[in-house]
Amino acid sequence: MTTARPLFYAALTADFFNASGEPKFRDLGLTQFSDHSHVQVQPFAQHSPVIEAAQLATCHGVVVLTPRVTAESLLGATNLLVVSRFGVGYDSVDVEACTQAGVMVTITAGAVDRPVAEATVGWMIALSHHMLVKDRLVRTGQWQARTDYMGRELRERQLGVIGLGGIGRELLRLLQTFGMQQPLVFDPFLSTETAAQLGVRLVSLEELLRASDFVSIHCPLTEQTRGLIGAAELAQMRPDAWLLNTARGGIIDEDALEAALDAGRLAGAALDCFTEEPVLQPSRFARFENVFLAPHSIAWTDELFRDIGRMACGSLLDVSLGRRPHGLLNPVLLTQADFRARWSALTGIPQDLLPNR
Repeated sequence: MTTARPLFYAALTADFFNASGEPKFRDLGLTQFSDHSHVQVQPFAQHSPVIEAAQLATCHGVVVLTPRVTAESLLGATNLLVVSRFGVGYDSVDVEACTQAGVMVTITAGAVDRPVAEATVGWMIALSHHMLVKDRLVRTGQWQARTDYMGRELRERQLGVIGLGGIGRELLRLLQTFGMQQPLVFDPFLSTETAAQLGVRLVSLEELLRASDFVSIHCPLTEQTRGLIGAAELAQMRPDAWLLNTARGGIIDEDALEAALDAGRLAGAALDCFTEEPVLQPSRFARFENVFLAPHSIAWTDELFRDIGRMACGSLLDVSLGRRPHGLLNPVLLTQADFRARWSALTGIPQDLLPNR
């Protein structure tokens, strides 16, 4: 006689759904649960910028879009086994607090690489060809001014990448046919051997800033990278260089960037993320015709959300079935006896069948 699996309650934050309760996005990966009747999906009824403890009281796993997960969110969440972040950034989740509370944290590593890299290439071309201004020239009848805005090709230009994770590597792959110079990379965690294999040159941040036509940021927001690009760093960039940030707000000092743009010390910028989000008033950068802006969604595509959704929901399914989830940030929990005992008790899976690494 087969013993039925204990129910596994999977929650999704309310910002995945519209006012009528329908998903905002075409495919969130929920169909993965169709053949697993032990998984019960429970969307949050209300949106809160910070997940409240009461919302997690009965959950075994939760997929999180924009709300923050703090130590206070976890109070009393004795059934919670996993927080699955819908994306690769995890600065909104207190990973240390989750680890102390015996909660796994996962990200959808790899799912965002192609769309973010593709959008970055698009912005590089748009910036260097003055596409924003040239569109305005036609809309406002200034055809004759076109000679004032000669563009520059990517060919023979120097790219500098800050942070060479999956997105940065995909960006390099997409740019291989453009005839650019050997990429410069600043990444304290990249070995010289790996750099050689990837065909990039590891340099200091100062050298990268001084030499690059395009500086593209692809590192996470941490205490070490917060304010990484400030007034001193912007002063090291060439006045004909562009700065792109599709990573996280807070890495660039926005006051310093605004001042540099005002002074004409940069050719332009492209920003998908900001220190304070959401930006509900016109951005301070809206007045610059050499700056592209996006509401932290430049890479949002149907394909991206399909892939992220399947991966994020797949992490919850894996945990419910006693498997190591993809993109696990705190694998130390897999070796802790108290966590393994709780995981076994909540899922009905013997401890000796649970992964330990």
